[in-house]
Amino acid sequence: MNKKVLSLHFLKPVMELEYQIQQLEDMAYKSNSMMKSELKIVKKHLFQIKSDIFKSLTPLQRLHLVRQADRPTTLDYIRYIMDDWIELHGDRGGNDDPALVGGISKLNGQTVIFIGHQRGKDTKDNVVRNFGMASPGGYRKALRLMRHANRFNFPILTFIDTPGAWAGIEAEKLGQGEAIAVNLREMFSFDVPIICTIIGEGGSGGALGIGIGDTIFMLEYAVYTVATPEACAAILWKDSKQSLAAAEALKITSSDLKVLGIIDDIIKEPIGGSQANSLLASSLLKEKLIIELNKLLQLSASMRKELRYQKFRKIGTFYEE
Repeated sequence: MNKKVLSLHFLKPVMELEYQIQQLEDMAYKSNSMMKSELKIVKKHLFQIKSDIFKSLTPLQRLHLVRQADRPTTLDYIRYIMDDWIELHGDRGGNDDPALVGGISKLNGQTVIFIGHQRGKDTKDNVVRNFGMASPGGYRKALRLMRHANRFNFPILTFIDTPGAWAGIEAEKLGQGEAIAVNLREMFSFDVPIICTIIGEGGSGGALGIGIGDTIFMLEYAVYTVATPEACAAILWKDSKQSLAAAEALKITSSDLKVLGIIDDIIKEPIGGSQANSLLASSLLKEKLIIELNKLLQLSASMRKELRYQKFRKIGTFYEE
């Protein structure tokens, strides 16, 4: 509950103005054009306030924004951007992890395999989905689908949205580290194009487990980090309340990661985030995916793999003066 209050605190001016607009709209039906004129002014003021707030969000505020329950999930985007799709289940080893979904679909007439973390929409759904934290079975399901894609020459689209891989004792018993490591190795070897998009929270190895690709996109307000700011603060300072300082130091925002060369491009979101207008957010994402996929399909498999390898080899390099 505290997390939700904190996440909405910086939106308080927006919420207050939206309430006023609602009141004015109710009155405008029974009033004259002067009231409607005033309504236009308030709406314009609201747009300006929203623009100013979302241009200056801190890294921690962005993190709280993407953790909101009404933010579109992988399956929401799939429903909006795919012409046709069907979810495929199971890792063929006795598990079907609902925290990581995948299937076969059509994007602008092109058959693709989609894979993504799936958060819940409410507490009950989140318990079922384990808050988007995939188990070893989930990563092995993803690997099965990616191998299927490689065999039949279908491009792979992944959608990253997880605070991290499931870190329970049972996950370790089932080989969580091995499952993610195998995915990393195999994704470098696939001949087909791979496009990864961070749509919400990209956390640690859980994100990397489906995060090796020819192109890495990131939604404007999404975050991508080696560890959550809370975990980082607890490790470095033994105090999770230092998460604000940790979030700043970790460079988790799309703009920071673009400068560092970790991601390739930023996909704009509607003002207020994707949750403010899911249709528009999906349209922007779809357009970017189609353009990039067409570019990648022009390259040979060997060229894609070489560029993919070099892309990740460059990450983390720096020069001393």
